[in-house]
Amino acid sequence: MKLIVGLGNPGERYKNTRHNAGFLFTDRLTGKSEIPVHTDKRSFAVVSHIMLFGQKIITAQATTFMNESGTGVSMVMEKYGIKNVSDVCIVHDDLDLSFGMYKIQQGKGPKIHNGITSVEEAVGKDFWRIRIGVDSRAQGTYVSGESYVLGNFTEEEKFQLNDVCNRIYTSAEFSLVVGSN
Repeated sequence: MKLIVGLGNPGERYKNTRHNAGFLFTDRLTGKSEIPVHTDKRSFAVVSHIMLFGQKIITAQATTFMNESGTGVSMVMEKYGIKNVSDVCIVHDDLDLSFGMYKIQQGKGPKIHNGITSVEEAVGKDFWRIRIGVDSRAQGTYVSGESYVLGNFTEEEKFQLNDVCNRIYTSAEFSLVVGSN
C-alpha cells in the first residue's frame, strides 16, 4: 500500500497559501467532494482511500502545522502498517523551484524546508518527494521566504497550479512512484 501526504498548515487562515501546495495537490487527487474523507484524530491527519493506477492509495494531510509534519506522517504510517518509507510520497511547496515547475525525486529535497526536515527526522529520508515550485517573486524585490510562502496564491498562480497538478498526475514519473512495489 502507498501513502501520499500533502504538506501544509491546517485552518482557514492558511487554506490558499503557497505553503499549502501539498494540501491543494491531494485535494485535487482525491476529488475532495467525491471521496469520503475523515479526520483521524489518532493519526493527526485527514485521510482518504483511493484507487490509482490499479493500486490502493492512502492520501493524507497532516493536521499538525507544517513544522511538525513528521508527527502526522509517522502516525499515519504506523496506523496503516506502512513500514517501508519508500512507499511514502510527500507533496510540498518548494522555493528552490520557479512557479510552474515540479520535481519528483526520492531522498532529495530543498535546501531548507522545516516540514521536510520534520518528516526526515520522524521517518528517515528515503521517501518520494513531489516538489512543487512556488517561487514567482519578481527579480530585484526582497520578500523573505517565510513571508512569501505564507502569502496567498494570486488568481493567476491558482490557475497555473491546476495545470501543474494535472501535469504531475499525468506524468510517467508519478505513475511509477504510485505503481511501484
